[in-house]
Order: sequence, then structure tokens, then C-alpha cells
Amino acid sequence: MRHAKEAMPTRSSSNEGGNPVAAGTSPSRLLPVSAKIEGALSREIDEYAKAHGITRSRAAGQYLTIARETLRGQEGVAAGKAEEILEAIEGVRTVVELLGPSSLGVMRLLSHWATQSGGLKVSEDELLAELRTVAADEWEQVLSEAERELHEAMRKDRTEGRQ
Repeated sequence: MRHAKEAMPTRSSSNEGGNPVAAGTSPSRLLPVSAKIEGALSREIDEYAKAHGITRSRAAGQYLTIARETLRGQEGVAAGKAEEILEAIEGVRTVVELLGPSSLGVMRLLSHWATQSGGLKVSEDELLAELRTVAADEWEQVLSEAERELHEAMRKDRTEGRQ
């Protein structure tokens, strides 16, 4: 006569990644994972483990955690928003291409004319170098302000999107 088999534990819930977790298993308990990876990545994980004095398994887990965070971070940028940003960058590039050569030409002419009049005690090359330094400082300031405004707008967009 056949005996009824005892029921095996079922996989009744899932962890954060959507992978099944055995019934009665704590969600914080580490679970084994098997994956085939490239040799270069395997060596990199081994080197990371050795450098940090941790096991290969823990190093691989940290790599996966970082990958998960990176993928979640990418979800925050909508495809439409990325398109808008790329279009804005292209617009700025067009403006710089239009204004850049004339700005550089004006600097060259100013330095040439200023030194030709004899009122300055510096050479044309020295004056041009000074003009370029000042222009570079101004440009960096404009870029940092634009970057700050972009970050503020993105932060505002994210907070409005959550509400």
C-alpha cells in the first residue's frame, strides 16, 4: 500500500526582487543564487572580495545590490524627460557653435588693437591669455549656475511626481 507523501514546504511569498521565498523563511535571510557570468566580471568580483577582505559570495551580493540600485535610479528618468534634456543640450550646442567663433574673434581683435595703440604695457599674447582666463572663469560660472538650476528643476519634478 502506498503511503501519502508529506507535503513539502511551498513557496508562498516573494522577496523584493519578486523571487519566491520558502514559507517560514525570513525575508532578511540571504538566499543562494546561481548565475553564469563573464570571466572578466568573475575576476573583478574576486579582486573586489580580496581587496575588501570579504567572501566571494558577499562581494557578488554587493555587486547585485549596486546593480539593483542603479537600475531603480534609471527608472526615475522618464523617456520623455530624457528626450527633453537631449533637445535642450542640442539647443545649447547650436548657440555655442554660433557665438563661440565670433566671441573668440572679438577677443583676438581686442587684444591686437589694444596692444597696437601702445597704451598697454603687455604683449598681445599676454593680453589674449588674460582675456581667455577671464572668459573661462565666466563660462564656468554660467555652467555651474545652469547645472544648479537643472538639478533644482529635476528635484522639483521628482517631488511633484511623487505627490
